Amino acid sequence: MLQVLISAPYMIPVLDRFRPAFQASGIQLLVASVRERLSEPELLEYAGAIDGAICGDDPFTATVLQAAAPRLRVISKWGTGIDSIDRQEAARLGIQVFNTPGAFTDAVADSVLGCILSFARRIPWTDRDMKAGAWVKQACRALTECTLGVVGVGNIGKAVLRRAGTFGMALLGNDIIPVDAAFLADVGVEMVPLEDLLARSDFVSLSCDLNPTSLGLIDRQALARMKPSAVLINTSRGPVVNEEALVASLRAGNIAGAGLDVFLEEPLPASSPLRSMDNVLLSPHNANSSPQAWERVHRTTFDNLLRGLGVTTPPAVDVGGEGGSDTPAPDRRRA
Repeated sequence: MLQVLISAPYMIPVLDRFRPAFQASGIQLLVASVRERLSEPELLEYAGAIDGAICGDDPFTATVLQAAAPRLRVISKWGTGIDSIDRQEAARLGIQVFNTPGAFTDAVADSVLGCILSFARRIPWTDRDMKAGAWVKQACRALTECTLGVVGVGNIGKAVLRRAGTFGMALLGNDIIPVDAAFLADVGVEMVPLEDLLARSDFVSLSCDLNPTSLGLIDRQALARMKPSAVLINTSRGPVVNEEALVASLRAGNIAGAGLDVFLEEPLPASSPLRSMDNVLLSPHNANSSPQAWERVHRTTFDNLLRGLGVTTPPAVDVGGEGGSDTPAPDRRRA
């Protein structure tokens, strides 16, 4: 019988619905005890014992892949980002890697707009004042008065720009690859160098992949180019931003605020100064939250696993959850 490791925290809570389908496919499950992701040593404990894996952001490094080969045949990533998997080494070893691109475009784009509106209209702060008994009129901005710069104009970046355009924001974009001219003309996006985007934007939203060109992209020098009134929003990957430089910039008032859904270390440590900063909005890598999107990813991830194992998809097995309404959130307790 084939053995498959399940370490995707979003899928584990609904795994019972999928067990009959796994069993019908001749698959025995090894369910990891995981909160956010397994470590390299934890993955190495399964090396040589699994034919496939359904993972989250677990570090399938060259060391792990070499130890798991030749038995490991497929890694099916729950979600889009596969920067934690050494794809070059996987290809060399003949290990297939699948993901679910575009799965969370709408949810993440909505989260970015929610963050922009929160800062522009000062919604969390006015709510806090009122509940504390204060009657303070915050200085707010209309989005028609603001410029948005999006770094990484892929599926999510495009969706953010479309939404922002309907609010009347001036739109700037930056990417290392050409962007469809028809989209730029239709939405009204001006593509500019990163330095220009940082200097002109009231809000900078990061929607880029994590790769050698984006690792540490927003460093001390980049933050220094931003307006003192500007806000940085990161829903991409934590390592795109130098957190130490960001904290220093926020403390010094070099930028006005930050909205962060991803971090260098997840869960965000209790000792992180970001947790106590009044000009920072935090969320626990939750911008992808959408029951319907999660349900589609559950099913696609399962299908990708079978494809990689060369197993014929079994006759229809009722896994429930139509529309995703019964998909519970994973355990995302605060650290």
